[in-house]
Order: sequence, then structure tokens, then C-alpha cells
Amino acid sequence: MGDPGNGTYDLVIIGAGPGGYTAANRAGQLGMRVACVEKDPALGGTCLNVGCIPSKALLHSSELFEEARESFAEQGIKVSGVELDLPAMMKRKTKVVTTLTRGIAGLFKKNKVEWVSGTAKVAGAGKVLVTAADGTTKELATKAILIASGSVPIELPGLAFDGKRIVDSTGALELSSPPDELIVVGAGAIGLELGSVWRRLGSKVTVVELTPGAVPGMDREMAKLLERALQKQGMKFLFETRVESAKVAGERVTLSVRGKDDTTSTLEADVLLVAVGRRAYPDLLGLKEAGVETDARGRIVVDPHFATSVPGIYAIGDVIAGPMLAHKAEDEGVACVELLAGKAGHVNYDAIPAVVYTYPELASVGITEEQAKEQGLEVRIGRFPFIANARAKTMGQTEGSVKMIADAKTDRILGVHIFGTHAGDLIAEAGLAIEMAASSEDVARSTHAHPTLPEALKEAALAVDGRPLNA
Repeated sequence: MGDPGNGTYDLVIIGAGPGGYTAANRAGQLGMRVACVEKDPALGGTCLNVGCIPSKALLHSSELFEEARESFAEQGIKVSGVELDLPAMMKRKTKVVTTLTRGIAGLFKKNKVEWVSGTAKVAGAGKVLVTAADGTTKELATKAILIASGSVPIELPGLAFDGKRIVDSTGALELSSPPDELIVVGAGAIGLELGSVWRRLGSKVTVVELTPGAVPGMDREMAKLLERALQKQGMKFLFETRVESAKVAGERVTLSVRGKDDTTSTLEADVLLVAVGRRAYPDLLGLKEAGVETDARGRIVVDPHFATSVPGIYAIGDVIAGPMLAHKAEDEGVACVELLAGKAGHVNYDAIPAVVYTYPELASVGITEEQAKEQGLEVRIGRFPFIANARAKTMGQTEGSVKMIADAKTDRILGVHIFGTHAGDLIAEAGLAIEMAASSEDVARSTHAHPTLPEALKEAALAVDGRPLNA
């Protein structure tokens, strides 16, 4: 870890999450003298340490556990005595996280990025005050400041996190044993993913959601497929239900909820996971005193070049408007730094994919069918089921389908939604198609290897024109 002293930097980045560390590495590649300030002991932010990466490690491990118990036999694989070793599973998760965070430190060294450990505060344009863990302070002088401080879980009134009975996503990744009963408040990606982990490991899971369906904002037809799949797996949903209060007594949590018919009822569980979303975290950075404008939701207001209301101060990622996704923050970080270097940095917000890593996965890029109707667009829609895909059949994973939305006049692809195995990987082709302004015919005429899952995208593209070959 470098000691910057009081030298002048080209760029000081606050936050070493995906947006911050990616921006730092790109700045280093471009020859800037850059420092990245991080308050936590490890680099990587929420995503690597207590978010995306550890949750995906547990999702993968729990999927294998469930497959070994329930699916291996039909594949001709006989196993017996399958048991859960949760400490070993958690140890593997930690190893994955540690390997990746150390990798970032290695990239910092390679790109000559100085890692400054401590809590940052903007002392004005061109000045960042860093307070180390031992209380000592130092001031960093810089030409530009980039805020990449991320977000934190939203805490509902009356449901304060205690890290044991009422937990946020971080707490849900550290449970010492599968709770007999788990209640999840919020049917978004985080709640469904973590609920899936513990259901596979033996918990009875109930999801309470305020809106009429799971994963609000995703294409409703495809979201319904996900709901039905999770219900079939044993997850229970209470939609249009509001949490009124929660009380912890001993080793149980009692939850009072109000349903859509305005009647109240009581739910009980061993653990309550509150996963109703995240809020921007520009807290404690001194931005208000520095004159940085924020919106009604506490997010930093920026222009198309990520500049704030104060010259020389920029912001990216979860602290500004837009989807709170690691890859969105990464691309914004690169674009912002390249613009600072006089290059043509750009982010196409129409081509940012979103993935729910349940089983099967739900992935989406571009507009939904509902958004097309709201915008008054005339579209054609092609669908193709995985049950008609040869590779999916050989894998025994035929649940789900691909849905492609194209402009009726130009045939340009406007949105693609995939529910099925490896949807999070398959959506990349759709994102590239939208980025390149491809038509459904372009995808339909692209040769796809056989037998592969991506053939389902080609078939959906053919279906836009009413001519699928295998369904």
C-alpha cells in the first residue's frame, strides 16, 4: 500500500468497489497519478466482499448440493449419504472472495495505483481528507475527485438489523446454520437469490413483497415464469403484502403483515431477511458542505460526463441515478476516466443487462414488453422454449424460454429476456446485439454452433418473423 504523502494527484477516487477500482486501473493505464481511498480493510467494495461474489459462491455450492440429493440419480450417478458441511461451504466462499480482493491489489500495483486506507472526506474542490484507522489524518491534493462510494441496504422502520434474527444481505451470507424458517422481505434479485440458497440448504422460505409480483421492473411474462418455478421448488410468496412491524423474542421473530384485502396476520420465523433494496451512500463524505447537489433520494446529481455541480468532482455507480449494478458502475468508471483523459468515454444505458441468479436464472437487457406499450412502440415478439433446444435437453434443464422484442418497422432489437439455465451467460449475446443496433434478422442469420444453448436466441429471432425452425 503506497504512502502518497502530500503530493498532487491527477485523480483521487473515493471507494474501491467495482466502479472505483476499475476506474483507478483505467486511470493508471492512461498514465494518471491516481490514488484510491477505501475505508474497509479489503478492496472490492460490497460486490466482492459481501455481495455479488460471496452470494454467487453460495448459490453455486447450494445448487450442487441440491443436485446431488435430487438429480444425480436420473443421470445415472448413484450417491448416498449426501450431507451439508456448512463450515466448509463458507470456507470456500471466503477463499473465493479473498483470492479476488488480493487480485485487485495486484492490479493496483501493476497499474501504479496508490491504495490509501482510511475514511475519506471531501474538503473542497481538489482536496480529500483521509482519516486512517488509528485516527491520523492526511490531506490529498488532486486535480479531480471521483466519488464511487456505492450503496448500503435499506433498513425499514421497526426492522432494525441486529445481525442475528433480523439481517441484511451481509448477515444472510454469514448464518451459522440454515434456519428452520426464513422470511424474506422483498422479492427482488437479492431476496430471491439468498432465499434460494437457504431453501436448498433446508430452510422453509416465505417471501413477502409489497408489489403484485416478483422482481418488479423485469418483463412481467418472464417474471411470472420465475415465480412459478420458485413456487414449485417450495418457496412461498405473499404478494401485495405490507410489513407492519416485527418483534424479536428469544430465538424467534414475529412479523405483523397487512395483505391486499387490508386484513392483518402474523408470521413467525427464526430469521428475517430484509432485502427491499439499497440506497446511495454519499454519507460522511462532506459533499453537502462542499456544495455537491443531490436529488430527493440522496443520489448525487451528475451531467452526461459524470460531473457534479462542483467543478472537479465527479460521481459514478450506485451514488448516482440508474440501476445499482456492479457492471454499470464499472463501465461508468471507465467512461468517466477516459473523458477526463480527453477520450470518448460512453455508456449505453439501453444495453446494460440485469440478471437474477436463481435457478433457473432470469436475465434481461433492453426494454420490456410493458415499457414498449408505455412508449407507444409497435413491436414484434419472438419466443422460443428451452424444451425445444437440443443442448438443454441433453443437460436435462429444459425449463424456461427466450423472448425477443423487435421494432415492427425497423426490426431493430429493443429487448431480450431469458428465463432458463445459464441465462446470465446467454444475455451477453443479446446485449452485444443491442449495442451494435442489430436487427432480429441479423441474429437469425448468424450461424450458431449446434447443439448449444445460444441456438435458443437464434430461434427466438426467427420467431420474431414467425419462422422458428425447431418449435
